[in-house]
Amino acid sequence: MKILRLALAQINPTVGDIEGNVLKICDFISKAKKQNAGIVVFPELAVTGYPPEDLLLKPQFISDNLDALKKVQRETEGITAVVGFVDPVRKLKSDFLSIGVDKKDGIYNAAAIFHDKKLVDIYHKVHLPNYGVFDEYRYFRAGTKSPVFTINGISMGVNICEDIWHEGPVKSQAQAGVEIIMNINASPYHMGKLHEREEMLSKRASDNKVLVVYLNTVGGQDELVFDGGSLIIDRAGEIIVRGRQFEEEIIIADVRIDGPSRPGKRYLAPAASSLGEEVYKALVLGTRDYVNKNDFSKVVIGLSGGVDSSLVAAIAVDAIGKKNVKGVFMPSPFTSKESREDSSALAKNLGIKIIDVPINEIFESYRKNLKREFKGFHEDITEENLQARIRGNILMSFSNKFGWLVLTTGNKSEMSVGYATLYGDMAGGFAVIKDVPKTLVYELCKWKNSKEGRAVIPERVLWKEPSAELKPDQKDTDTLPPYPVLDPILKAYIEDDKSFEDILSSGCEKECVQKVIKMIDKSEYKRRQSPPGIKITPRAFGKDRRFPITNKYRSY
Repeated sequence: MKILRLALAQINPTVGDIEGNVLKICDFISKAKKQNAGIVVFPELAVTGYPPEDLLLKPQFISDNLDALKKVQRETEGITAVVGFVDPVRKLKSDFLSIGVDKKDGIYNAAAIFHDKKLVDIYHKVHLPNYGVFDEYRYFRAGTKSPVFTINGISMGVNICEDIWHEGPVKSQAQAGVEIIMNINASPYHMGKLHEREEMLSKRASDNKVLVVYLNTVGGQDELVFDGGSLIIDRAGEIIVRGRQFEEEIIIADVRIDGPSRPGKRYLAPAASSLGEEVYKALVLGTRDYVNKNDFSKVVIGLSGGVDSSLVAAIAVDAIGKKNVKGVFMPSPFTSKESREDSSALAKNLGIKIIDVPINEIFESYRKNLKREFKGFHEDITEENLQARIRGNILMSFSNKFGWLVLTTGNKSEMSVGYATLYGDMAGGFAVIKDVPKTLVYELCKWKNSKEGRAVIPERVLWKEPSAELKPDQKDTDTLPPYPVLDPILKAYIEDDKSFEDILSSGCEKECVQKVIKMIDKSEYKRRQSPPGIKITPRAFGKDRRFPITNKYRSY
């Protein structure tokens, strides 16, 4: 019976922090050795972090990545390590780690396989994703081979991320007699992706009768969140090991190579109990890493007494601690007593400081100074947006004075239709719920309260009618369809690319759909000027959905 002790290093690297990433890799190699692991596996591009984007166009970056990999190699005495890195094109294998780098020659997304301080092989990623948030054709050459190597009598194959979503590399390695395939990943999260992965990996393992080790990175990188959830799947397609989602960890597992899975205790971290839990954890991780990896220590949020700012504040407290979260309440002549009470209650429940900065006098000063130029015109959205922009200036002033990062509070529903003010409520450094539809915002708040066993987010916030409170008796439904009507239209048009006729066939009224699509199309210029935010849907604005601002095409 052949038993292999595997170490899955589900680490949280930082893009560009080559030195820090290598220190982490070496630390996890040491941990694996102490647990007597035979192999330790690291994520895709673990040395550089993923995605490095145009850092890959810098020859010095590639050279530094190779120099760092030498340090990793020296730490592999007595163990096998699979490590993701950037490999420049070379003519001879003997050139490894010793050649100069010329960007015109090209680079590969690669995995180095070290055994006992020696280079065993290098795998070059064959299938380069070039859709959604991925644009690997911009940087990498595609590999052409699927090598097999044998260590301690065990035949192994390595491939990288997208390769396992295609049958080719796995099939060719299985036909060459491999017993175990290690697939290293930087696979971004979106709702429901964990189930998609598990189904696909189970099929690959059972179809090819091989053990599959799926190692995913974890952490936040700008708009992306990597959720970990690493897996080991046996030849029958059964999951025998599952790592935690959204947490860095080393997973030690004994697997039987030459027969059925070893009976007994299995490491199966529980999956999220609900969609709300999964998305909330993704938002917390994405916020924590954006704040910390960009060297901020505190954040500031404009609290309105509404559901969006309440959710963002709760996420921020869970991400970086209540002492590091500041709230600012900025009442105008149209702010209700209930909004003040709900903001105060939220701050008390979360244990955060709330700063009161009324904007009445500032708003009146604007009105007075613009009175002559605006003479003969009725007050309209101009005066509404002035209030939002005053608030944006105040928040940015706190940011400048104290170094606090401004977290904006707009959700995906609002950003889709442009129900937001440029240089007002859109002003800030990071948009936590930018990809969260309004209906899901409510579900996340309910999940948070349920988890805490108390109304951390005041109950009234969850049932009162949404309002920007920029004019008397204002409601969101003055401008928009009710969110339960709006959100399915947005999903159909933005995420599913459904035609106007297809959306109508779902039962939506023609005039309503026309209005919504027109608002989406005409708001692209606003979205281009919004801060980055965490991707949690299959198709987010930004890298996922790239539409021209100047665009006369209409589908209705």
